[in-house]
Amino acid sequence: VQLQASGGGSVQPGGSLRLSCAASGASFRGNVMGWYRQAPGNEREWVASITGAGLTNYSDSVKGRFTISRDVAKNTVYLQMNSLKSEDTAVYYCRGSRGKIYWGKGTLVTVSS
Repeated sequence: VQLQASGGGSVQPGGSLRLSCAASGASFRGNVMGWYRQAPGNEREWVASITGAGLTNYSDSVKGRFTISRDVAKNTVYLQMNSLKSEDTAVYYCRGSRGKIYWGKGTLVTVSS
């Protein structure tokens, strides 16, 4: 089972990016998937999650700016990030829960002018 995150890059404050996390080797159709991030010198923190039923939840720091969604047919979870701030700079990781916890390799998001 693998989770492959992509879509990171560099963007100016106020810009947008969309991250993708494609799962392979198993279906996460009915399972919780989420996004976490780790900024330099900080611990990894939870950003957003989505249940198998499509219920979403967000950390206060991204609520109203980020949107998590999933495409069940593609076994993929997305994170649409709008109104990005410098403090959103971090390596973003996707996480899937399916009996055990699976982590994807991170994708770097840099928000800087």
